[in-house]
Amino acid sequence: MAASLDVNGKTMSVEADPDTPLLWVLRDELGLTGTKFGCGLAQCGACTVHVNGDPVRSCVTPIAALSGAKITTIEGLGGAHPLQQAWVKLDVPQCGYCQSGQIMSAAALLEANKKPTDDDIDAAMGGNICRCGAYQRIRAAIKQAATGQAIPVVAAPAVVAEPAKEADIDEAISAASGATSRIQRGEVR
Repeated sequence: MAASLDVNGKTMSVEADPDTPLLWVLRDELGLTGTKFGCGLAQCGACTVHVNGDPVRSCVTPIAALSGAKITTIEGLGGAHPLQQAWVKLDVPQCGYCQSGQIMSAAALLEANKKPTDDDIDAAMGGNICRCGAYQRIRAAIKQAATGQAIPVVAAPAVVAEPAKEADIDEAISAASGATSRIQRGEVR
């Protein structure tokens, strides 16, 4: 069935069942692959796009619900958005998979609240999961985009330790598991 969608300021015609989630129309029909599939349950935020300026999980939003709506994807931010610049400057992504959804949620936050507090950021970003744990850099990038000033990233202190010796590792494993170690069997000295 033909449907018309307003995506990134352009009217686009697509051939898809009305129950098709927006995510698959964006990726498969329109070739906009910046929006990612993460869970399919609206729980991780990787598929976040804007619908009329609000962050929406595209993996569970049927295109039938979008008649007349203005949809913005990560591609629609254009690459020069202050958040995208802060993301690059602060090396926010590690694997990068969740980042388009993170940026889209953050962009909606900054559109609604030009000077978010840490609590505001937590509330807005709470539905976005980063498996790499880049949350401190995400927060710093949001603050930097909001203020235009460099924000230091607070990280855990580095732990410097000497490499473990094979015998120490073997003993620790045997102690934890109750198994006989190679040392106890006389295989390692």
